Amino acid sequence: MAAIKRALLSVSDKSGLIEFGRFLVEQGVEILSTGGTAKALAAAGVAVTEVSDHTGFPEMMDGRVKTLHPKIHGGLLALRDDEAHVKAMREHDISAIDLLVVNLYPFEETVEKGADFATCIENIDIGGPAMIRSAAKNHHFVTVVVEAGDYDAVIMSMTENDGATSPQLRRRLAATAFARTGAYDAAIAAWFAGQRCENYPARITITATRQQTLRYGENPHQDAAFYVSRNTRPGIATARQIQGKELSYNNLNDTDAAFELVSEFDPAEGATVAIIKHANPCGVARADSLTEAYKRALICDPTSAFGGIIALNGTLDAITATEIAKVFTEVVIAPDADERALEILSARKNLRLLLTGGLADPLAVGQTIKSVAGGYLLQGRDNGKVTLDDLKVVTERRPTEQELQDLLFAFTVCKHVKSNAIIYVKDGATVGIGAGQMSRLDSARVAVRKSEDASMAAGLSENMTKGSVVASDAFFPFADGLISAAEAGVTAVIQPGGSIRDDEVIAAADERGLAMVMTAMRHFRH
Repeated sequence: MAAIKRALLSVSDKSGLIEFGRFLVEQGVEILSTGGTAKALAAAGVAVTEVSDHTGFPEMMDGRVKTLHPKIHGGLLALRDDEAHVKAMREHDISAIDLLVVNLYPFEETVEKGADFATCIENIDIGGPAMIRSAAKNHHFVTVVVEAGDYDAVIMSMTENDGATSPQLRRRLAATAFARTGAYDAAIAAWFAGQRCENYPARITITATRQQTLRYGENPHQDAAFYVSRNTRPGIATARQIQGKELSYNNLNDTDAAFELVSEFDPAEGATVAIIKHANPCGVARADSLTEAYKRALICDPTSAFGGIIALNGTLDAITATEIAKVFTEVVIAPDADERALEILSARKNLRLLLTGGLADPLAVGQTIKSVAGGYLLQGRDNGKVTLDDLKVVTERRPTEQELQDLLFAFTVCKHVKSNAIIYVKDGATVGIGAGQMSRLDSARVAVRKSEDASMAAGLSENMTKGSVVASDAFFPFADGLISAAEAGVTAVIQPGGSIRDDEVIAAADERGLAMVMTAMRHFRH
């Protein structure tokens, strides 16, 4: 046990400070403090000694130099059971500091507010991290607190141990402290790299805060946790869970895929619903209402939709909620939901409902990261978007206006389907999806086969792919994939182009009277 006789408090986050300070005084602890923290404590009647009075050295240089002093770091770093350290403390009039409570200058918050370069620089804490590292290194004797949420743990330990803290608590708090200074330095380094327009600096540090320990990962024998960054972009990390049991690893992964897809579609251009299973869409549709969009998305693959994830690009209403409640669904995610919709879905106790407050910006700049053996792969996120102006008609027949709208819709969906991806769309709704096949031809065939099953289930007299358009996430390496789509009844094709056999593919399209456009942009998704 390490008794606490002297504490140094210097915090930017004042929450819980006064109550904690009063507790320390009641325990007979001498409190040292600086600047605004000392003023706040003194104003509340908490006895406090200014650090400058303790060191005999004034604060200077606009507060840049105040705790960088041997009486501070000697008091934190001294080994109490080392006679040489104890002798040095006596000779130089250094008093032991047993508890350090420090919040760092709000650098991350300052950057998020868009402050100028000089202001961000001034919010880089120097003395704070130095003290934290000193105290954490010497945690055998010193208790270090960097989060207000840990005040209660210190209070409990001191109460149970006659003013001392347990070694287990001190070690945990030291680990928290080093993690905080590491994340702080990483944020500064990342900001500097951004200031230099350096997307891939020589060294990177990935920082995030654990939001949830998960029951397991993709499979029960894998452990897992969910971490969130400071990114405020709406999505799975910022969503409020309104109801339902805890989200699993697969729920989080699939729900993220669903919301990113549906966020591609501006609500002003139509209500859009995406149904996801295993991170792939099994139905996406745009219509005048969310209810109609959901029904049309469901028709595409009702078998796969069972136990899936549903994402909407607008406020969930009662009529749509009633339709969704008819099918077993794991998660529903939307920007918002009205009161009646909440009431309807509340009857489905196991259904998780997440509200994000808005859609994610599909054009936002960012990076994705993937672990590989011994390292990581980083890349810019796929924020590419093809518009009508980007399309190049390469066939004798030009697409009709309806075909053009469906082609753009299909190509947008393609971006969110595992490669090789083939998407059939008709009148603003997917009618066949082929994903993740090793051959593009196989993806085309899988999509048609699933469409045939869905058409039969819907009681239709012909396959839904008749009169549809088709999108491919990358070029057709041979004409066979296009020919397979033509046999399924498509009338128009969208693909990136760029194959050495483009002429062969174009000729096959012309021979069958198809319209085809090329985008010069591919959307591989592995």
